[in-house]
Amino acid sequence: MKPPGPEEARQRASDIRVFASSCTLHGLGHVFGPGRLTVRRGLWAVAMLLSVATFLYQVAERVSYYQEFHHQTALEERESHQLTFPAVTLCNINPLRRSRLTPNDLHWAGPALLGLDPAEHTAFLRALGRPPAPPGFMPSPTFDVAQLYARAGHTLDDMLLDCRYQGQQCGPENFTAIFTRMGQCYTFNSGADGAELLTTTKGGTGNGLEIMLDVQQEEYLPMWKDMEETLLEVGIRVQIHSQEEPPLVDQLGFGVAPGYQTFVACQQQQLSFLPPPWGDCSSVSLDPDFEPEPSDPPDPRSTSSSPPYSLMGCRLVCETRYVARKCGCRMMHMPGGAPVCSPQQHKDCASAALDAMQRKDACACPNPCASTRYAKELSMVRIPSRAAARYLARKFNRSEAYIAENMLVLDIFFEALNYEAVEQKKAYEMSALLGDIGGQMGLFIGASLLTILEILDYLCEVFQDRVLGYFWNRRRSQRHSSTNLASHPSLCCHQDSLRLPPHLLPCHSALDLLCFWGHTLAFWTCPACRALPSSPQ
Repeated sequence: MKPPGPEEARQRASDIRVFASSCTLHGLGHVFGPGRLTVRRGLWAVAMLLSVATFLYQVAERVSYYQEFHHQTALEERESHQLTFPAVTLCNINPLRRSRLTPNDLHWAGPALLGLDPAEHTAFLRALGRPPAPPGFMPSPTFDVAQLYARAGHTLDDMLLDCRYQGQQCGPENFTAIFTRMGQCYTFNSGADGAELLTTTKGGTGNGLEIMLDVQQEEYLPMWKDMEETLLEVGIRVQIHSQEEPPLVDQLGFGVAPGYQTFVACQQQQLSFLPPPWGDCSSVSLDPDFEPEPSDPPDPRSTSSSPPYSLMGCRLVCETRYVARKCGCRMMHMPGGAPVCSPQQHKDCASAALDAMQRKDACACPNPCASTRYAKELSMVRIPSRAAARYLARKFNRSEAYIAENMLVLDIFFEALNYEAVEQKKAYEMSALLGDIGGQMGLFIGASLLTILEILDYLCEVFQDRVLGYFWNRRRSQRHSSTNLASHPSLCCHQDSLRLPPHLLPCHSALDLLCFWGHTLAFWTCPACRALPSSPQ
């Protein structure tokens, strides 16, 4: 038996019956088998179509579910041998010391910050125990609110009576001064200026920060008139936060009262959120001096020199932009390069604008993709005891009544060296989608990835045989016609009969192009033809 040629082999490969008999797609061989159309073959075709339709429906449903980008939240308790100690920011509830205020301060800041009328300055100075303004008093031409709070605010050198971290002595040099809406505050373990962050390897009291403070009640401003910002309490406000977050002590801080020792047991929580489209987190920090238009792309300056993105930092930048746009200045605790508001701007515009914005909650800040929080449990005991009051009075050269009214102790520590990991995860990964598609493919049509390759290979064979083969056969027939025209003797020379030159040889209209090349070839291959005279033009 003669083996099949290349054309026959290619035709066999492109035959649907040959392909169906060897394909791993279940049921295809029963539909395109040899023989005539039967009921059995029709039933197989219907079953095949239903299976393919069900498979495509399941694939569309799975792809649609994947494009909804669901997520799930996992909570896990993890152990650690060492934890970074948080930043601790503390502020005296009283923003300005009465002994540091001057007539110039009252002239500039009295009406705005203290609610004083100019006619009340002398009486207020008398209430502070300060001499009135001298005759011919001339206020300074300019006034800086930040310098006022830095000069007249409570200093840590005066408030801090004792400081220990893990039993080791510490002092004001371990704190960083920072401005908040409550005035000048101080942050322990801030990591500012590249300072190394403190860590702890043990939990429980005595393995964290323990400080003793004097709130200096004798420096509190007198109650002059009832105002919205009139302070009735005494003590300090404390916020425990990560080093990446700016403190918002006025909103998130907890109070510590004198006459008590307050224990704060902390537990670290590490939160991880997903970016769009699975979540809404962001890791791009914002520039307080740059406010893009809604159609502008993100500015590269927002990631060059700004601190890492945090929720509190975003809110602070949002508030800064709003106040700067509304009032043309920024409050002293706000970042950026805008000028600090004067006392009058603070009273007339900035304070009211910030309060209104906070009430409306107009800042739409997404969660950071990674952040650290600290859960807290507070407990307290009264101090000092009678015996301790006498000892402390002698030690600090104060009366026992002063010690009871002004002294407090704050003890901050980790409850245990474990932390909670709260993590958002993709509920449906690409691998799960491919697994589901593969399972549906095997269940309904009995196919696999190799079956898809078989189908693609068959389509290539069909293209090669039916499409390319058509052009190959047409080209071959054209070459064959050209060869016959060039080699036929009756078309080469007509010396005895017609004696026509080659360019006048008969030609079929459907082969004009081939005739042209055939005549040319005949002319140059036949010497007798070249000897014939040319026909007149």
